[in-house]
Amino acid sequence: SAVTLTAFCMPTAVILPRGPSPATVTVTEGGLREDLDMHPVHHDSVLENPKPGVVTGLAWTQVGGEILYIETLFTRGSGKLILTGKLGDVMKESAAIALGLEEDFYKKYDIHIHVPEGAVPKDGPSAGITLTTAIASLVTGHAVDSHIAMTGEMSLRGAVTAIGGLTEKLMAAQRAGVTKVFIPKDNEEDLREVSEEVKDALEITPVSRVEDVLKAAGILQ
Repeated sequence: SAVTLTAFCMPTAVILPRGPSPATVTVTEGGLREDLDMHPVHHDSVLENPKPGVVTGLAWTQVGGEILYIETLFTRGSGKLILTGKLGDVMKESAAIALGLEEDFYKKYDIHIHVPEGAVPKDGPSAGITLTTAIASLVTGHAVDSHIAMTGEMSLRGAVTAIGGLTEKLMAAQRAGVTKVFIPKDNEEDLREVSEEVKDALEITPVSRVEDVLKAAGILQ
């Protein structure tokens, strides 16, 4: 991949000028792990026992797509928002929007939103519908099947809007054992770039409103 080539070429560009001329670099199978500073990459799989307030989301990273879990917890309070998991500013804004859609609940409780794998920075608006669904799941006590994943930015009006990295996210969903994915209707054209193997393995449902997701997840009747 381009990321792997970059990881190899950057230190090589530093080493070559220091060596004899003409300089050469020999690549061996045994030396690749050291050359690339390779560490095992663990792709999470779906949770065996889903609980209310925990929903499967999809993220794009520099090394491809990943699934992530939005975990929520509430305690009686005055509407404080606690965010953990190395979240970026844009994701924090998405969390605030999600809580705005549950205004009455938000006034009575403090909300703790956590995204595991804290060593990896997470930002971008595409977790909007995942955050909202997690909070709605927590409020209603209805657990969402962890084989259902979702990605989509969300407006203050509850509209689900387009995101990036759809191909990588769907590949991550398939790899993790997800069976159904909600994507923004605005991204429907992007499905042409997704392999048939991935599309055949997933039930992909385009949505335009957050209510569509909540109804399909069994949270709204």
